[in-house]
Amino acid sequence: MSIDVMEHKANVVKTIDNCSTEEMLSLIQDAEQPIVFKGLCANWPLVKAGLESSDSAMKYLAQFYQGMPVTAYYLAPEHQGRVFYNDTLDGFNYQAGKLDLRQIFTQLTAPQAASIYMGSTDINQCLPGLGDDNSFNLAPLSPLTNIWLGNQTRIAAHFDFPHNLACNVVGRRTFTLFPPEQISNLYIGPMEFAPGGQDISLVNIDNPDFNRFPKFAKAMEAAQVAELEPGDVLFIPSMWWHHVRGMDDFNVLITHWWRDTPGYLGRPNNALLHAMLSLRSLPKAQRQAWKALFDHYIFDHEDGDLEHIPSAAQGMLTTPLDEINARKLRADLTNKLKR
Repeated sequence: MSIDVMEHKANVVKTIDNCSTEEMLSLIQDAEQPIVFKGLCANWPLVKAGLESSDSAMKYLAQFYQGMPVTAYYLAPEHQGRVFYNDTLDGFNYQAGKLDLRQIFTQLTAPQAASIYMGSTDINQCLPGLGDDNSFNLAPLSPLTNIWLGNQTRIAAHFDFPHNLACNVVGRRTFTLFPPEQISNLYIGPMEFAPGGQDISLVNIDNPDFNRFPKFAKAMEAAQVAELEPGDVLFIPSMWWHHVRGMDDFNVLITHWWRDTPGYLGRPNNALLHAMLSLRSLPKAQRQAWKALFDHYIFDHEDGDLEHIPSAAQGMLTTPLDEINARKLRADLTNKLKR
């Protein structure tokens, strides 16, 4: 296993060559930075089919398709593949609909300049059996495995709560990644209304308007870029913002998402929404007081902080929170939110 850190290019994601799957799993276990694993899935049949031709890759995928309609986006040529809002941010710049996957393939091979994009789609529901030879065995992590495909499209910078092992199987993709702390420099759009349902940066990364978005220059200083060839795998840590560009006429990505905590603990964005409801409108002095409470109980807590409380009396302060106390807490919250 050889490591090419490329320290002289701070904007390039660390790259590891000649790595086994076992070594990869060990390296990402505690990783807090993105990592590219060159050629780690190069032996997958779909990768090999894609290297032959786009048509070979589509034929390979079609043999697993059972007819389930999938959601696809159509973008007119003037949008140059950028999946985004309309000009007034009260709608989107694409048309979305349910299509047969073979219809998508037909449109992708048509002589047109329009952009076609199929986003996150469960591989086991859409293409049962494809994952047998075209995904990693991450059983201990219980990942959600999805497939993404399209032509030359651009997906605005967004974040995901789960960790992501993104396998670039057909075509080339470029990821531009930003650390979580760069959120204030990314100019995030509306929370409850966004393409794909996930908050996105409003900055056009290919042609940023620094007059409108001056702090984005700082975000770019902190950005890391990964240019992926077929067979390359990118580890994206939880909460890292990432802009994704499909470089070729046909691109396919297979992702594995997983979280570090059990599902019964819920999604952290629910806590953020509740904070929007109950904290955001408070006077600044009160917000700062609540910030101190959050820092104490949530963000800065350490092992040993609760030694002054008997274990049996710690209740919801127990770390990690067990399922019984989690359910009690959820029930209590549900009752209070009904008032």
